[in-house]
Amino acid sequence: MKRKFYDTINEWKSKFITTPLMIVGARQIGKTYLIEEFIKNEFTDLISINLDFNEEIRAIFEDTLVPEEIIKRIELSLERKINIEETVIFFDEIQVSERAISSLKYFCESNQPYKIICAGSLLGVKLRRFKSSFPVGKVRIEYMYPFDFEEFLLALGKQMWIDEIKNCYEKSEKIHIHDKLMQLYRIYLCIGGMPEGVKNFIDVGEDILLWDKKIISNIVTSYLADMNKYTLNGGESVKIEKVFNAIPASLARESIDGERREKKKFKYTHIEKGANKHIFESSIDWLISSKMIYKCTLVNDGQIPLKAYAQENYFKLYLNDVGLLTSLLKFDFADILLNREFRFKGGISENYVAQCFASKNMDLYYWTSGNEAEVDFLISNQDGIIPVEVKAGEQTRSRSLNVFMAKYKSKYAIRISAKNFGFENNIKSVPLYATFCI
Repeated sequence: MKRKFYDTINEWKSKFITTPLMIVGARQIGKTYLIEEFIKNEFTDLISINLDFNEEIRAIFEDTLVPEEIIKRIELSLERKINIEETVIFFDEIQVSERAISSLKYFCESNQPYKIICAGSLLGVKLRRFKSSFPVGKVRIEYMYPFDFEEFLLALGKQMWIDEIKNCYEKSEKIHIHDKLMQLYRIYLCIGGMPEGVKNFIDVGEDILLWDKKIISNIVTSYLADMNKYTLNGGESVKIEKVFNAIPASLARESIDGERREKKKFKYTHIEKGANKHIFESSIDWLISSKMIYKCTLVNDGQIPLKAYAQENYFKLYLNDVGLLTSLLKFDFADILLNREFRFKGGISENYVAQCFASKNMDLYYWTSGNEAEVDFLISNQDGIIPVEVKAGEQTRSRSLNVFMAKYKSKYAIRISAKNFGFENNIKSVPLYATFCI
């Protein structure tokens, strides 16, 4: 299945090939498959080494960090000659060896044309807690994410639909296949963007009734296993799991007041009674570093740069994949596919948008004005700070957007909803399935 991240790796090949490439991302998002596929397509030789499984090669780095010596010992271990002009060496699960990460500096500085790619499911956590000298400036780091909705359409062979979505987005013109796309969007909410889940959907003839729900529940299980395997102690893993399990319920905590919806920030007491920042802050940081969750931070001023106005103690948390969210909440797919009314629709749609924005490496921010207004997301682009509101349905009164635009003189606002494309009252209407265009 085609991934947009293929182009990111190809850019490394074209411009930065002598600098080791480190690919960071959560488990089960397809890193290993895509890297190996890329190397097989673009190079003549591949050596793939999983350091989590290969203790013998892992031990090499404990003895030496000299590239020539490392290569020589790998050759002896694998009983094969390495042609450094032609061969790409892929170190998978490199987070298990801090010394292997340190060696990347010396591969980069070598006069030999080494081609090194590495990846790991918890590299973000490892880098945050790195004890040795990290090879700053000697490694090209790229972040990989689950399928966004555009890649989902690509996997289904809908390139023509993607082109039309992008065209209608640019022109703010209605698209005639809106209903079909909304139905595919609802299917995406059910299965999410994990490659194995998308592949199974294709394999069963794109019949959601035949789709294997166990795929996502197994991924959740593997996430929980990582919490136990790659934490400092058992107590830490218990706290991390509590935070992870609390996020779906925290997204559901919203109050309805007429047409105004007040979303509540994440509170430590959502985890358990008596919980506080001192106990659980490091657990949240672990999940953010692992790319299992995303943090959306409150800003108290909607001006450039947003980071300067971030209130770090006030935030919302989202799961890295909307399919994991619907799985953890044990939704009946019929409620989503038949577009039935239920209170949590807004939380699912908001998580979907957060996931899409995060996959573009966008920092996530939101804004409130006391009890007067709340804007779900703020994005910074060439037009300044643009407020973004997310609606699950077609009821699109936008009081909060109007409050923000009046206060900060925004050039325009974006409303993401179930409505078709349009532009009215300085608000650009973007259907939920077209979020990837933003």
